[in-house]
Amino acid sequence: MLVHLLVQRFHIADPAGPGPGLPRTRLHHPSNAPVEKLEDFIHNINSVLESLYIEIKKGVSEDDGRPIYALVNLATTAISKMASDFAENELDLFRKALELIIDSETGFASSTNILNVVDQLKGKKMRKKEAEQVLQKFVQNKWLIEKEGEFTLHTRAILEMEQHIRETYPDAVKICNICHGLLIQGQSCETCGIRMHLPCVAKYFQSNSEPRCPNCNDYWPHEIPEVFDPEKEQGAGLSKPSRKSLRPRQH
Repeated sequence: MLVHLLVQRFHIADPAGPGPGLPRTRLHHPSNAPVEKLEDFIHNINSVLESLYIEIKKGVSEDDGRPIYALVNLATTAISKMASDFAENELDLFRKALELIIDSETGFASSTNILNVVDQLKGKKMRKKEAEQVLQKFVQNKWLIEKEGEFTLHTRAILEMEQHIRETYPDAVKICNICHGLLIQGQSCETCGIRMHLPCVAKYFQSNSEPRCPNCNDYWPHEIPEVFDPEKEQGAGLSKPSRKSLRPRQH
């Protein structure tokens, strides 16, 4: 009933389909809905969902800064939830891809590197052609994003798996210096090494002609991205960003 109300009130999309016992809903914030009103509404809903160990979590796309809301089951891990949708070897392929993504400097893992670990998978043997199809299933289910033959985590995956990632890869986890959230892709200071999400970079350095690192004050050498700005889009009556987001040069 609550999820139906969300769908009716805020035009929420549910691209992933039903999950085990709970709908796996991804919530898009409409550009014409007041942010404060939506946040208050979600806060009230979460107070009701708390006893059910469910929470509507807000995330921001690391790529273009668009807000995304996900209905997260706090009683089970995202990996456990995936077990109802994927075979053992498929789930192990995701784990391998996740590890490659977390360990990479760019936040991306190439399809070649992922396919090279197919022979190491648990369970039934998988051919590389099958593995390519499974990777596309992960993309369709909003666990991964594919760009030019490389894969990174979808915002939904980051929202649902943040705790799992922090606990499983404590030495490899990257944190944004601005929002202190889990960082998969972004930019980094070449001097001191601190990292920032692209949307955090855009916000921190807005109207700054000579951007400097917030930690060491050295010159910030990267291009400052343009990301989603709800106020600008409301004023212009747009439904999409005015330009494509930038692929980070490094992080």
